[in-house]
Amino acid sequence: MPLRRWWVAAALAAVAGVGGCGSLLPERYEYVEEIELSLDGSATVRVSASETALVALRGAPIDPSPESRPDREALRAFFSGSGVTVQTPTFSRRDGRRFAHITLELDDVRRLGSLAPFNWSTYRLTRSGDVVVFRQRVGAPPKGRSARTPAAASRTTSERVAFRMQIPSRVLFENATTDVLRGNIVVWVQPLADRLAGRPVDIEVRMESESILRNTLLMFAATIVAAAATFAVVIWSVIRRGRRANDAEV
Repeated sequence: MPLRRWWVAAALAAVAGVGGCGSLLPERYEYVEEIELSLDGSATVRVSASETALVALRGAPIDPSPESRPDREALRAFFSGSGVTVQTPTFSRRDGRRFAHITLELDDVRRLGSLAPFNWSTYRLTRSGDVVVFRQRVGAPPKGRSARTPAAASRTTSERVAFRMQIPSRVLFENATTDVLRGNIVVWVQPLADRLAGRPVDIEVRMESESILRNTLLMFAATIVAAAATFAVVIWSVIRRGRRANDAEV
């Protein structure tokens, strides 16, 4: 087979393989909120969204037109608040539109709703015995905020938004709209039209009170201790046999 045809065949096979595996390509969302939760309540929160969606859904004080310059300071100020550390926003482009990516750190995820970009939600984190429960209800934008459909986003009807969580321990229960990914990533997906209309999203996750990392480290430590103990027994056995041999010779 000529080299060019071989490459074409390989490419088609790769595409077919990806399709057969249920789409390994990343989903394309208009707006994504992601919470990387810790069991002590602290969290890293990431928002990745088109600027038009940020304006329409959250009332961000920015100019979303592709010809305008990115306004990092306006976005940083919009996402800032007491007890919050906001990293410098970054930007990318997709389908001729600019997307903003914001990351913030906070000590208590339950305070997230006091920030303007997240005040459409209420957040609860409780503990009952060995179970930690996280609940979030995403409602409509506050009254007085104009929620209009982004012109660029309304070209099709397939745009979606997502609320995503990275859970620090084993998931015992979740009401996500998709399967749990990699064992601890949970995602709720909603059509953009429903989010613009303010239809609520109820999020609930129940998890173990001990982190996956802690359990992994404990297992690793136990393996090392067991290996060291086995090694010590072997050495002791060799030394003992040597002593017996010496005694026999004497």
